[in-house]
Amino acid sequence: MTESATSREANGGPCHGAAANGLKVGRNGFVKNHHHQKQKKCNPDEKVHHTTCNGGLYGRPFIEYFEETPMLVAVLTYMSYGILTIFGYLRDFLRSWKIEKCHIAIEREEQKDFVPLYQDFEDFYTRNLYMRIRDNWNRPICSVPAGRMDLVERLSYDYNWTFSYTGRVVKDVINMGSYNYLGFAKNTGPCADAAAEVTQKYGVGMASTRQEMGNLERHEDLEKLVARFLGVESAMAFGMGFATNSMNIPALAGKGCLILSDELNHASLVLGARLSGSTIRVFKHNSEYNRVSRHFLCL
Repeated sequence: MTESATSREANGGPCHGAAANGLKVGRNGFVKNHHHQKQKKCNPDEKVHHTTCNGGLYGRPFIEYFEETPMLVAVLTYMSYGILTIFGYLRDFLRSWKIEKCHIAIEREEQKDFVPLYQDFEDFYTRNLYMRIRDNWNRPICSVPAGRMDLVERLSYDYNWTFSYTGRVVKDVINMGSYNYLGFAKNTGPCADAAAEVTQKYGVGMASTRQEMGNLERHEDLEKLVARFLGVESAMAFGMGFATNSMNIPALAGKGCLILSDELNHASLVLGARLSGSTIRVFKHNSEYNRVSRHFLCL
């Protein structure tokens, strides 16, 4: 949420021109700082992005800075994708004339009357761009997916269409592509010990919803802790982030309501807004919320 410096000054509130670390607010980025250490007179052309304090648990300054993409980097990136696209069409032409060997999946003749499983245009990126760098993903591992893990070495002789294993193992690789945020997948250490202890006490699952017999004291303790951290009266915890947005927005809004949605909102927010049946108006990312809301309310 943004607020113009002019309206902020009119409301009697000071604004800050730079973050505590000296970084200036960018045109496409912003700085969040919970503790404003330096105040100065507002610049009418400057946007102020502010947040509220996280209760009393987090007392240190919290600063976020989003750097604006340099024009040269943006131009070179688009040029690179353009060149790769041109060569992709050239390679498709060579494949169609059997000059280059084709590994892509195609529909069988007896399935022509059914809904196609493979869309030629949709598969363009996969076969021409992604295949060149596919060896960076989907790497098979042979250890616990902890902070460090072991990888099975593999080689490709047809530009990553197929792989063959060498029998070697790459040891002690840093894991930077996992959802194992809290270390629960590790089989040793405090997380594993705590998980085993809790499993012995509560079991591996409730087999029921919280509205029936699945509500534990730990659920309520978590909600109290979250409420205290956010500095609010109460909070509600859900077991899945996507369901939190997609299932609860329809409970809060419905027909006759207006939802102002950022164009870059997560798919869960978009789905929840659509399921609610509310009127949805999309506004440009990083635009001024007050101006956008006034515009849509006057429609």
